[in-house]
Amino acid sequence: MNWHTQKIQEITQQLKTNPEKGLPENEALSRLKQYGLNQLEQKAGKSLLRMFAEQLNNALIYVLFAAVIVTVMLQEYIDAVIIFVVIAVNAVLGVYQEKKAGKALESLQQLTFPKSTVKRDGKITEIDASELVPGDLVMLQAGQLITADLRLTESKSLQVEESALTGESVPVDKDASEMVNGSEMPIGDRINMAFMNTTVTHGRGEGVVVATGMQTEIGKIANLIGDHLQNKTPLELKMAQLGRLLSWAAGGICVFIILLSLLQGRDLAEMFLTAVSLAVASIPEGLVAIVAVVLSMGVSRMSKNNAIVKKLPAVETLGSVNMICTDKTGTLTQNKMTVTQVVTSEGAVEIIRGQENKAIETVQLLAKGMVLASDATLDGDQSTGDPTEIALLMLADDLMLDRKQLRKEFQRVSELPFDSIRKMMSVLVKNKEQYFVFTKGALGSLLKISTHFLSEEQPVPMTDEHRDFIKSQADGLSDQALRTLALGYKVSNSEIPAEEMEKDLIFIGLTGMLDPPREEARPSIEKARKAGITTIMITGDHKNTAFAIGAELGIASDRKEVLSGTELDKIPEDKWQEILEKYRIFARVSPEHKVKIVNALKKGGNIVSMTGDGVNDAPSLQAADIGIAMGITGTDVAKGAADIILTDDNFSTIVKAVEQGRNIYSNIKKAVIFLLTCNLGEVVAMIGCLLLGWPAPLLATQLLWINLVTDSLPAIALGMDPDDPEVMKEKPRATNEGFFSHGAAGQIISGGLLIGALTGFAYWFGFYEYGFQPWNDEVPETALQNARTLAFMVLICAQLFYSLAVRSQTRSVFQVGLFTNRRLAGAIVLGVLLQIAVIYIPVMREAFRLKIPDGNGWFMIILLGTVPLIASEILKIIKRLRLRNPSWS
Repeated sequence: MNWHTQKIQEITQQLKTNPEKGLPENEALSRLKQYGLNQLEQKAGKSLLRMFAEQLNNALIYVLFAAVIVTVMLQEYIDAVIIFVVIAVNAVLGVYQEKKAGKALESLQQLTFPKSTVKRDGKITEIDASELVPGDLVMLQAGQLITADLRLTESKSLQVEESALTGESVPVDKDASEMVNGSEMPIGDRINMAFMNTTVTHGRGEGVVVATGMQTEIGKIANLIGDHLQNKTPLELKMAQLGRLLSWAAGGICVFIILLSLLQGRDLAEMFLTAVSLAVASIPEGLVAIVAVVLSMGVSRMSKNNAIVKKLPAVETLGSVNMICTDKTGTLTQNKMTVTQVVTSEGAVEIIRGQENKAIETVQLLAKGMVLASDATLDGDQSTGDPTEIALLMLADDLMLDRKQLRKEFQRVSELPFDSIRKMMSVLVKNKEQYFVFTKGALGSLLKISTHFLSEEQPVPMTDEHRDFIKSQADGLSDQALRTLALGYKVSNSEIPAEEMEKDLIFIGLTGMLDPPREEARPSIEKARKAGITTIMITGDHKNTAFAIGAELGIASDRKEVLSGTELDKIPEDKWQEILEKYRIFARVSPEHKVKIVNALKKGGNIVSMTGDGVNDAPSLQAADIGIAMGITGTDVAKGAADIILTDDNFSTIVKAVEQGRNIYSNIKKAVIFLLTCNLGEVVAMIGCLLLGWPAPLLATQLLWINLVTDSLPAIALGMDPDDPEVMKEKPRATNEGFFSHGAAGQIISGGLLIGALTGFAYWFGFYEYGFQPWNDEVPETALQNARTLAFMVLICAQLFYSLAVRSQTRSVFQVGLFTNRRLAGAIVLGVLLQIAVIYIPVMREAFRLKIPDGNGWFMIILLGTVPLIASEILKIIKRLRLRNPSWS
């Protein structure tokens, strides 16, 4: 359909929509059933069969299948069945983990779906963009993501960035009144249209929805839309690299055992199976899957705590953040703006919220101008728009002004939208035969273009005394932590051109708005400080206002820690790096300043997170190591540039996200340490005994069983360990820090050697108990079975119990809590029960060639199985003593 060639009236008639009131709600619901949700079709996910096949697509699995064939040829049918079952169970667990991670990521994608502001039944409301239908009347403003194809019905300085569709990054000027001829006109030239997945960069407008979902232009080329959430994170890639390294090591072990068997004259068929099984057991093949599950489940948990992670690598970076650059309004404060004072030539007038405030004509004129220069709506408890503008509408209500009547009397003719450079917005309205310009914005900007001052309801030339009076009043408001907003106007009997609107204004006065600090902000800032994280406030507010809030929250204690944008410009940029870290508050800064501040802090070796909500915040969000957008007040542009979105716009949520990010990384590290320690223990036990010339302490089927029991549920349970309250007492993690830092490598090696040695000792004791030694030439089968049973049980018990020790580097299992991780407790109990079942169920005992231990045997199993845990507890006691008494080190 060539919507761009048709007139607005033709389109509204065709779509049966009212251009003033929009669609009726019941008609919108009917059309939603007819057209379906406004969503692009998702790429079909992998089938269960394909996922299962991918789990089997592994060189070592192929070798295991070959082992099945060999055992069948040797008529070892039970061994063949066991190996095949282990392969199948491992594949099923892998599919389950992949499916679980995929579902978690899908839920995250749904959380980041945008909203749209529409007019239905004559009321402006916000709905999920997925509920848009053809015929809906959509309101557009700077920063919004356009969520359907629109034929524009109104445009005011409207510019749209259409690179997602056309590849052209320069914003396009849009004109709703322009008629575009030619059905084959390129999309980029259809200036009376706005398209799905493009962004409003300037101005405002309205449009009627002409296409949704796959019928949109972007829907027609939906294959261009990527899914970044399916990409591997650096952490997952690092784990995959580690897995490949271990695979080579396992291959080397396999070759070594076979060569050793040849030299020692062992049964090659049996040792081939053993070597392959050990190679499989020594590789934590579930490592990457566990990392994916822990990451995805972790970020799902973060989303429930109001932090939506859009880009998974942010979780890894969170643990390294040592500077949080945050906005003030709505993040550190409640974003419940209330006008408490109005200043005009007559001085300050107190406004009491919720009461009828009688005011002089000048104050009423200021309130009227603020209403007319606003795009916000307020109807009872329902509101749309910026909280500052909503507060100004409340001011008009408090002054008993009829806002609806006011808008009828003064019809908007044109406007100059707000931008961060001018720090103002202006409207031209008409009342009967007169034209009025109302300009609201930052005090400094208004004073520059005001030539007159409204004194006792009469304009008089602006003098230095007037300017000093206004500035002193503004300073007084700022000292009370009130945010100021000024208003000027002018009148003409003829229409005023856009280029003349913001010239020669009459200054009316300014408002002082209170936005109280969030109660939870101060303790969160203190918590961040103890965690080695510095909080920096970056705001557009006046220095006095910023310092008043910053001092109350504990960000700064001295005015010397506050720097304004003007003062910043006087510092040479090559000096920023060494100077900026001394300041805690940056006031009256522009978006360009924010980018430069972030870059300077990063050059100083800091890992910086940055919050933002506006269109112009996108560059600083992208420049930061972690960009954090506001979910409530944030524009779609800011959300698109960010790594994390706060659904409650709350600073404390940032600190919680850092804490959760640290815990997620810590849990992954626990799982890695546990898996590598256990696998090293198996390798040490096997190779140690073989080098001594002893029979293999474990058979192929036993090794595969151990791998199945310890490499799955306990490792996943460690990855889901409850949050550690001590994690925020640690300093931020260095970005180049690996999994084997801070003694982790020593822990893996010492733990693996100990578990391997204990397994070897248990194996020796099994022979000794029957009066034999492992190196004897003729050992009865019962003695060999007894020895292998003890080695089998000690190895798996030592690994299961050792998982408790991995939960903390310094705190004992009793301090952490034996049952605080119920998943892990369940995995240990299940593992032990499975071991008992293997021994006491005759069929399984015979299949695994085991023997029921006697009393001495059970004593050794319990004693040796708990030694790694006990040894770890002793080391932790020593660590805690050293921490309390550094001189002991």
